[in-house]
Amino acid sequence: MHYIQPRPSSIVAALYTARDLGVDVAILHGPSGCSFKHARLLEEDGLRVVTTSLSDDEFIFGGQPILEDLLKYAEETFKPGRMAVIGTCVSMIIGEDMQAAIDASDVSTPTIPMDIHAGFSENIDGVIAALEPAARAGWISEEELARQQVLLAGANQVEKLRGAASKRYIEPERGDLKHIAANALLTLARSGKKGMAVMNAKKETAYMFIDALLALHEVAPDADITYLVNLDDRGLPKVRADAERILNEAKERGLPITILGALDEYGVIGDTIGEAIRERAPDYLLIVGVPHAVEAQYTEGIEVFSITNGPRQVAPLRELGHQHVLVEIDLHPKTLGVRSIVESEFGAVLRSL
Repeated sequence: MHYIQPRPSSIVAALYTARDLGVDVAILHGPSGCSFKHARLLEEDGLRVVTTSLSDDEFIFGGQPILEDLLKYAEETFKPGRMAVIGTCVSMIIGEDMQAAIDASDVSTPTIPMDIHAGFSENIDGVIAALEPAARAGWISEEELARQQVLLAGANQVEKLRGAASKRYIEPERGDLKHIAANALLTLARSGKKGMAVMNAKKETAYMFIDALLALHEVAPDADITYLVNLDDRGLPKVRADAERILNEAKERGLPITILGALDEYGVIGDTIGEAIRERAPDYLLIVGVPHAVEAQYTEGIEVFSITNGPRQVAPLRELGHQHVLVEIDLHPKTLGVRSIVESEFGAVLRSL
């Protein structure tokens, strides 16, 4: 499918994966403005992002000497434990050999190249471009690489079938009014009917998505609700650390949790969640994070409240039959760099009722 709406960049995907791998310094080998917004955001999360700032002269004559100098500078200045050199459209088009630059720079810091550009049709190519050299360097096991490839394919399939990549163009929407949906959910929770609340969140977005479950439990502690979360101890270093922090805090705050899947398994556990829904047979369901991972067959006859952070996910969720669709705007920037649960807009509204 040829999309006319902007899609996630594979360069940015490589940057986020570098962070998840425990990289301290990422060097973007390209123009200074490449992936500017995400580079700045990731610095809030502890990843120092620098650039070779290639100009039109380097577009013609090459930028390897600049990269070699920056590698040395980064090692001397930041004393990193790991570094990564991430390609851009420019470096790939002019054929830069980033591994050769790493070797010639003679840095002692473990450093890998991520050969990527933004011309790939799928942003998961950027993740793979990061994971494959990481496996060769021994940063992750071959088993973990294979696991990640399965997860990426599954997540990609979900987006194409029922997500923001399911159509050539999807009109962005802000979803339903939160106070109306929150009032409806609270009424159901206090009615004695059987409920279920599920978090199927992607990586660090869980720091805010879980707040909706916490708020529901706080305002209706005696309600007949089962809580499921994808906070299992699997994945890349940062993903596992985030899951542990969120799980510990949620338990401390009294949330009765059943764990189903890990934070990087959001795209492949839809059927597992669906079977749990079928077994529970709730009258109403709150599902947050990546609600569209769960097929419509599992939610028929249930009043569904779904929360996403993507305005282009609203229409697909309505097509799945979800009666209440809510959007947490700017959720992702608000969860970068945090180490504890962040209050959501929906959670705040629920508590206010």
